[in-house]
Amino acid sequence: MKTLRPLLMVALWMSASVMVGQEVAQTTRMAQQQAASAATAPTLTLQQAEQMALAHNPRIAVSRLLALAEGQRTREFRAGLLPTATMNISAVDSHEGSRITAGGGINNPVVYQRAAAGVTVSQLITDFGRSRNLVSSADLQAKAQESFDLATRSDVVLAVDEAFYRALGSQSVLAVAEGTVHARQQIVDRISALTNAKLKSDLDLNFANVSLAQAKLLLLDAQNENVAAMTALSTLLGDEPTVIYTLVDDVNTAPPLAPTDPEPLVAQALKSRPDLVALNEQYQAAKKFSDAESDLWRPTITALGVAGGTPVRADAITSSWYGAAGVNLSIPIFNGFLFSARANEANYRAQAAGKQVDLLREAIARDVKTTVLQAQTNFERISVTQQLAEQANSAFDLAQTRYKLGLSNIVELSQAQLAQTEAQIAYARARYSYQGSLVALRYQTGQ
Repeated sequence: MKTLRPLLMVALWMSASVMVGQEVAQTTRMAQQQAASAATAPTLTLQQAEQMALAHNPRIAVSRLLALAEGQRTREFRAGLLPTATMNISAVDSHEGSRITAGGGINNPVVYQRAAAGVTVSQLITDFGRSRNLVSSADLQAKAQESFDLATRSDVVLAVDEAFYRALGSQSVLAVAEGTVHARQQIVDRISALTNAKLKSDLDLNFANVSLAQAKLLLLDAQNENVAAMTALSTLLGDEPTVIYTLVDDVNTAPPLAPTDPEPLVAQALKSRPDLVALNEQYQAAKKFSDAESDLWRPTITALGVAGGTPVRADAITSSWYGAAGVNLSIPIFNGFLFSARANEANYRAQAAGKQVDLLREAIARDVKTTVLQAQTNFERISVTQQLAEQANSAFDLAQTRYKLGLSNIVELSQAQLAQTEAQIAYARARYSYQGSLVALRYQTGQ
């Protein structure tokens, strides 16, 4: 009789499987409906996601407009090196013999009745380098903004890549959670049938229901995580309203090896990072502006020319036309230490910009090394979690077989279920965490 008991339990277990066949079929139909719904969702690859973000993300548009605006400042400062021409048309009626005697100055010029038109031309001859330093500073600032534009694009691509792999990871965890609920539901139904046949105790059924409840909670968390990840990705792509995509998994079964030596990557990062290039260009621009502010004390030489006609004029104006040319030398003497204060301010700001470059270089070297270590750890986690998942699957199969034969209790089976689920989730997360580390490493090195 003891020999027949395991066989009887197996037979009842199989019969219980038949009893729950209808529910399994219903679950299959629900899965097919979900698959059909997923089939109607737009597919999205990583490259498509990057292109969409670069086309629609507002940060890209803001950065590009700022770069265009900064480019116009070079033209603004270069205008000081070009001649200026102004046309004036004047018509004056005045009291006979009047003078401006309270005009706020020492002189009191005579005001003549007249109607005239003329042109005034002014050309800077030299200010001993100040204007050219201002042009160079503005040009470097424009280049820095272009580099910041590239850095912004890199930031957006990094955010999209990380969100993409995070969403893929959440999808994998969701699939594990759905499979876990389905498997544990079948076990609950079978144990329930055995309990009704008085071959299993209520304790077994309670343990099975607890495992099923845990799986359902895991499913709820996985669904929330997946929705949050999809929402974050859709927001980065500029979608309104949120679009749920069917992500194309491009992760290879054999991922590339993690880098072992961070030093070449640090050297590459210090050479290629666009934000470091931009900050260094800003430092060079600050130095040029400091030189320009120091040149404020230098004299300015300007050529002036005027010409015009006066068809209607008072008798005191004897000529019907006028013309004159000259050169003006302006030498600053004292202005309340304004120029020295401006020069000192610009010099301090240039020094601060240089220190910011040093700080960023140190941060880049640290981040690259940290990211390399993280990539190495995540790469090792893939093989470890894969082995763990395989061992957990074998342990679960063995525990389930032993339980069917009545050679073990429900506690052993529940522990095997939990270990299997945790191992599968750990393996799914490890695969995409490693891809996230590679993406971060590409960003850190300016690729």
